[in-house]
This record gives sequence, structure tokens and C-alpha cells, in this order.
Amino acid sequence: MLSVTMIGCGAIGAAVLELLHQDTDVRIDAVLVAPEGRARAHELIGRWAPQARLIERLALDAAAPGLLVECAGHGAVEEHVLPALKRGIPCVVSSIGALSDAGLARRIEEAAREGNTQVQLLSGAMGGIDALSAARVGGLDSVVYTGRKAPQAWKGTPAEDVCDLDALTAARMIFSGSACEAAQLYPKNANVAATLSLAGIGLQRTQVQLFADPTVSENVHRVEARGAFGSFELTMRGKPLAANPKTSALTVYSVVRALRNRAQPIAI
Repeated sequence: MLSVTMIGCGAIGAAVLELLHQDTDVRIDAVLVAPEGRARAHELIGRWAPQARLIERLALDAAAPGLLVECAGHGAVEEHVLPALKRGIPCVVSSIGALSDAGLARRIEEAAREGNTQVQLLSGAMGGIDALSAARVGGLDSVVYTGRKAPQAWKGTPAEDVCDLDALTAARMIFSGSACEAAQLYPKNANVAATLSLAGIGLQRTQVQLFADPTVSENVHRVEARGAFGSFELTMRGKPLAANPKTSALTVYSVVRALRNRAQPIAI
């Protein structure tokens, strides 16, 4: 059985706990949360993972978990994933947008090499990552990502400086530029752009357009890629996570799939 320590117990982490609570191959042994989140986490752990311990950080003198999975946001990647990799603990990361920060991707790679281990970056809300990564081998010419979400999903972001989100009656472009800029300005909404960039032609060359669209009730992701392999166009209409409209439900399923692939004899 795979022993897992999970970082975070917010909307994503709670949903992962619920989906895995009867799994016979994956066991959540510990959940790492900040002090301010302990009360809620304690309740959720009692309901979905009563065997799990509640911790604030990985103790250096404790036995290392079989896997560390990050479900807590960008800050957790530097605070917890980097030192875990240096200790040789394999990690799974869902907050891919964090790697748009200058130098962090390189530091993650160096930490994994130092610990002789590996970090897996999840596909999250977007499909086709395997095809895009394979196409990169032959050479990619262009990758364009377009994201559409309902106006309320952009609340608390720079989109509020672009337009009146509550008054929109038609789709409004709130951002156009590189994936690097998108991930920095919209870190909770543009993880998909960062994921596509890392699988494809990089943060600077991947082009991104983001729309606040009152006509959609789902998170709409579209990617167009062209290169030596030919071309492909993929559109996904993901339902938002009920507990957090900024996050696609598929992101949660991506975490669960990754954990089960680590634990089961056949992975796909």
C-alpha cells in the first residue's frame, strides 16, 4: 500500500480525501496544514481519513512518506516540496503555476537530482498533455491556450481592474500575452497555461488569452498546437469544483489518478 502525506486540506485536498477514503491501495497517513487551517482539517480528516495524523511540517527525524502530494497552492511548492525532494521523497505537484516564478523550475529540478528522486507535475484541468509533450520531441512551432470562465470565477483577480465583472453581458477578454505573464497575474486560474508551457514550448512562447464569459457555466479550456507532428485542437468543458469555482473538478481527479497510478500494478 502506498503511504501518502498530503499538503493542504482546502477544496482540492478535502475532495481528494473523500475520493480515497475507501481505497485499498492508497493510504493518507498524514495531512500537512498551516495552523489557521487546523480546525477545519481536523473535522475533514475525522470524516474521510481517520487514520491520518495532522501535522504542520515534515519532521526531519520521522520516517519519510512514500509520496508527498501538494494540494495547497503555490507557496507550498517552495516551502515544503523543495526540502522534501532534497531528502529523497518523491513528490506530486498540482500547483504548476508556481513554476512560472523565476528560477523555481530549475531549483525543483536541482532538488530532485540532489535527493535522487522525482517530482511529477500533474496535468490538472487540461487533457492532451501527453500528446503535447510527445509532439515536442519532433518540434513544436506554436501553442495557443484560450481559457473561458464565468465572471464570478475571476473575482479577486486583476480582471476586476479590466472590467465590471458583475455587469458583463457578453464575453470580455481580460488577458492576452505569454503564459509566464498569465501564471503570475492569475496564479489560481492559469495553472493550465503553465502546465501546457512546461509540456510544450515554454512559458515565454506559449500564447494565452483569458476571457470572462457570462454565457458559460463551465471552465472552458482550448489548446491549439502545431509542429512537425501536424496539428491538434482540443476543447474541454470542465465543471468547476463546487467548493471553489476557480478550480476545475478534473484537477481533483488528476490528483487521485496520479496516486492510484503510483500504487496499482498497471498504470495508464
